[in-house]
Amino acid sequence: METDAVLTLLKDVAAEVINPRFRALASAEISHKGPGDLVTVADREAEVLLTDALEAAYPGAVVLGEEATAADASVLERYQAAEHAFTVDPVDGTKNFVAGSPDHAVMVAELRGGDVVRSWIWQPQHEVSFVAERGAGAWRNGEPLVRPPLRDAVRGVTSRRTWIGRALGTLRALDLTWVCCGVDYPQLVEGGADYALYAGTKPWDHAPGSLLLSETGGHVGTFGGAAYRPQEPEPRGLIAAADPATYDLVQGLVPSLPGVSSSA
Repeated sequence: METDAVLTLLKDVAAEVINPRFRALASAEISHKGPGDLVTVADREAEVLLTDALEAAYPGAVVLGEEATAADASVLERYQAAEHAFTVDPVDGTKNFVAGSPDHAVMVAELRGGDVVRSWIWQPQHEVSFVAERGAGAWRNGEPLVRPPLRDAVRGVTSRRTWIGRALGTLRALDLTWVCCGVDYPQLVEGGADYALYAGTKPWDHAPGSLLLSETGGHVGTFGGAAYRPQEPEPRGLIAAADPATYDLVQGLVPSLPGVSSSA
């Protein structure tokens, strides 16, 4: 499928099964996969539609969907061994979606040989798309993306609640992210923050944004200093930074956070 065709797929799926449920979910359409981990009928239906379309277009590829993996852990093993794979996050930011916040997204990433080669983020309520191709650049609604200069006071955000308000060295205290990687990574690219810290490192959350960030001069790496590879076993923490220098700075300071060791 051409890059634009995959983006159209995301938009069509959102229009069909996600947007009609926005601020209109019945209680029976919301359930818990685990403590604090919500899933809705929109998540399940969107993932099926996206997965079916990708598998039809690429019969030899492994499609790693968030909800399918929750039901069958062996999908993750096949994905990690695959030469050609996709990650699918049908409704990234499900808590936001359930709460009626427009800060949610549909995300897909394509991997070949372990590298993310294309990625798509569609924010249906904001009607904004972010697309990236390895070595070719990144685009917002079809316009080339260029990251603005970093601010004088580096701003960091985190989705880990116990880290909010803590400062790394002399950097300003950490703020809360937008609680949706499909919004967080675009914010890093557009200057809303300069780095983000994550304890959760699921590939469907981070593979799409990692390419978007790298194609605009940023860097995603582990707390231990390794570059992020979405098909490798999930690291114990990730730093997404607007540029490599910020990553290096934060990576040297992150062991001071509670629950993080120097070997993480």
